[in-house]
Amino acid sequence: MPHQVIGWESTDPVPNHVFNSYLSSRHGQLYYDDLNLARLMTAADHAPAPYPSPLELIYLPMIRRKIHDMQDIFARAIADVGYGGRFHYAYASKANTAEEVVRTTLEAGAHHEMSSVVDVEIVQIMRRAGLLRPECMVFANGFKPAGSAYADSLLRLKRTHDNLIPIVESLDELPPLLHADERFDLGLRQKSYGFHPTLADMDASSTRFGMDTEQLWQAAAQIDAAPHLQLTVYHAMIGSQITDVDRFVAGLEPAIEQYARLRQQYPSLSIFNFGGGMPVAMTLDFAFDYDAFVHRLLQTFQRVCGQHNVPVPDVMGEFGRYTTSEHGAHFFKVITVKEAGYQYPWYIVDGSIMTSFPDSWALSEHFIVLPLNHLDKPFRRVRLGGVTCDSDDVYPPKPSQAPLYLPVETDELFLGFFSVGAYQEMLGGVRGSKHCVLPEAAELIVDRDTDGDYSFYRLPGQSTEDVLRNLGYV
Repeated sequence: MPHQVIGWESTDPVPNHVFNSYLSSRHGQLYYDDLNLARLMTAADHAPAPYPSPLELIYLPMIRRKIHDMQDIFARAIADVGYGGRFHYAYASKANTAEEVVRTTLEAGAHHEMSSVVDVEIVQIMRRAGLLRPECMVFANGFKPAGSAYADSLLRLKRTHDNLIPIVESLDELPPLLHADERFDLGLRQKSYGFHPTLADMDASSTRFGMDTEQLWQAAAQIDAAPHLQLTVYHAMIGSQITDVDRFVAGLEPAIEQYARLRQQYPSLSIFNFGGGMPVAMTLDFAFDYDAFVHRLLQTFQRVCGQHNVPVPDVMGEFGRYTTSEHGAHFFKVITVKEAGYQYPWYIVDGSIMTSFPDSWALSEHFIVLPLNHLDKPFRRVRLGGVTCDSDDVYPPKPSQAPLYLPVETDELFLGFFSVGAYQEMLGGVRGSKHCVLPEAAELIVDRDTDGDYSFYRLPGQSTEDVLRNLGYV
């Protein structure tokens, strides 16, 4: 049975080698683009290094790269197939709501998708800073029934940012909008999560998001009857990390059919939001043909909309994991090796794996693990353990069949977990007290200017006093 490739799979030293589009081995050290990661942790001549371990790396150029790459893919496909609509890239901020991340997505030209009352305050901060421009569309997903703080905050946000589009999840979200003083463009979300070959299957599915067909049409009629409301967006999402192009497009086709039917009745409808799900490389064996997917998606819109004699929509995606996964890494130092009478030795790192990457613990998710140094030394198969007293603080995850090889030389050995920039810190909590009261690691935010020069900004980690204060001891 094939396993996921999470690192180097040989006892031989790593030659000068390209692991993926941004990680490479050069003379025994690991590089992220042209940034020598080993020097960050070990060499005093790379001011202001060495940085402390554990350390979180935030590499902002990758966020811009992912956004521009997807914009280019859609631009090529639109030209190739003669598509009559546009593409809108929206960042799903729940993947990582850190200020530097949201700021970078907005600077790169992404629209913004949000899901909570706190998100509204973030949008206001970005607007006041001049980062969220008037033309930026803000899509409000999430539950917002009448009387909720989120619903009320959206009415206030509309007064300062006109390009706000609430996405209605259920009929009980409509009353505040029906009685609002402001004019609103609105979206409707279809109950669609999972693979469903027909509209009837979608309606019969069990999901907490969106409306069935009957409710959808009721909502559309109420919006149409309100002089200050206009239906502009249809939203359907079928899943996350879908790596089969055929299945991805086929799963969206019933929703495209629904869009075309709605468009016949409501000409203001102009945007099809296929939500998230765009996969990203979290392991080294990842393969997905983005160009093929986008071409197939646009051609499916052309075919289905042609059958219903309606114009094709603008296409929008909410890119969360795709935008942020690869920009984040987490570095640890191997502090001891324990043979423990097991087939493979335990390499113990100076932090917690399960609290740093909760998806690995909770979902048996895999991430790339590579040494930052000693790549030119022999390797052996190992298991990784964190310093917490928890049997689940291990890597690879317990059910995994993926082998992990690391250098035999462990003196000053530093390891990196890569493609961990989406959800992991949000799930683990920022500046919170973690399992076994381990302090949160320091962060290093890295950017690069147009001349290729790097800049570094360090955020301090938690002190023991910070943790005790969180828990009410001081």
